[in-house]
Amino acid sequence: MSNPYLPKWEYIPDGEPRVFGDRVYVYGSHDRVASEDFCDFKLKVWSASIDNLNEWICHGDAFHTRPDKDHDSDIDWTQRELYAPDVVKKDGKYYLYAYIVNSEGCVAVSDYPEGPFRLISKYQVPETDEKDLLEGIFIDPGVLVDDDGSVYIYCGYLHSFMAEINPSNMYEVIDGSYKRDIIPVSEPFEFFEACSPRKIGDTYYMIYSPKRGCRLVYATSKSPKGPFEYRGIIIDNGIDYPGGNNHGSICKIKEQWYIFYHRMTNGTIMSRRACVEKIDILNDGTIPMVEMTSLGFQDSLSPYEETKAEIACVLKGDCFITEKNVMERLIVNILPGSVIGYKYFDFGHDYSGTGMKLFIKVNGCGQKGIIHIKLDSEDAEDLGKGEIGPDSGIIQIQLPNVTGRHALFFTFETGRKGWIKKSFEDKELCQIISFTFCK
Repeated sequence: MSNPYLPKWEYIPDGEPRVFGDRVYVYGSHDRVASEDFCDFKLKVWSASIDNLNEWICHGDAFHTRPDKDHDSDIDWTQRELYAPDVVKKDGKYYLYAYIVNSEGCVAVSDYPEGPFRLISKYQVPETDEKDLLEGIFIDPGVLVDDDGSVYIYCGYLHSFMAEINPSNMYEVIDGSYKRDIIPVSEPFEFFEACSPRKIGDTYYMIYSPKRGCRLVYATSKSPKGPFEYRGIIIDNGIDYPGGNNHGSICKIKEQWYIFYHRMTNGTIMSRRACVEKIDILNDGTIPMVEMTSLGFQDSLSPYEETKAEIACVLKGDCFITEKNVMERLIVNILPGSVIGYKYFDFGHDYSGTGMKLFIKVNGCGQKGIIHIKLDSEDAEDLGKGEIGPDSGIIQIQLPNVTGRHALFFTFETGRKGWIKKSFEDKELCQIISFTFCK
């Protein structure tokens, strides 16, 4: 499954990946298409077999803050949006931790990793810590069950917070365990939000979002209580792509490590979809930064199948992905100077022909333009180019034979010349639906 790795109509940001048994589960917020607000009033759970990461199953709604036609609300003190959940396993039960806007949040439990989850309690905070701790209102909770059975919760927005949770009930903050700024706001840490703890060997990792950019970074410690050492950037979803916040975590599935994160669509920072990249964790514990790709769990894409335009991992020049309906998501607002990129296609190595063709399905916008086809870099020499006409249809481009593994880029210029050109510099040239190569 390419990025986004869930069905393309599904909007699951803030994904926390967890392997339970022989399946990997993703617990995240739920965005609504074209919404002017973050998140929804329900949480959904998706999972896949660790042996087949290209087939994901939706387990339905797991928790609600508002009733709908199929469910009662799971809480009775607010009807606000649910943000950024996490789920951990303790003593055979699965515990859901979630932030509810302008509330302390809640803890719920299930006998099954997919839920549904039944409310246990709000977080119970000692009076001595109440004022300070509740300033953080447990935003974006990340939970760690340590090897000795101790339970820690990390959370916060603008400032980070941590506390130890009573493992006998999973919702009571242990008196005296609270710490503020477990990840500093000063450089190089620059904590912003999205705490996600993991333990690898004897090292504690904190994945989080810093104040600058659209990044997921990490810090490490030899203790769940810190101090933490800043280690670097894992991924930046704003490089050559419409930026926004980022939230996710790392997960080992069989022998491969991954970073789960999200990307923006619909010309907004609200409509976010779940993405994933393979990562390495080196012997010294460092995680080299990875680039955004269109791959998801795949090693490469096939250029000879229809590729939906929406899996682009490079979008420059104000173009963006938008959903017209549940079946149709296009790249729109393609202007002169726009760049659209995909990483990576494997064209194969054995071919005796002299050339190939590229077919691009577009919606016309009443303009004339030129689309340039490039490999490996947007600044490379043209592999070929085609004319964009005013009508909808198929653009057919003759190309030389290509072999090997390459990134693919489309760049655009206006097809109008002379004195009228300035009047059309900001006009949409076309909308791309999909494309395929033929040999």
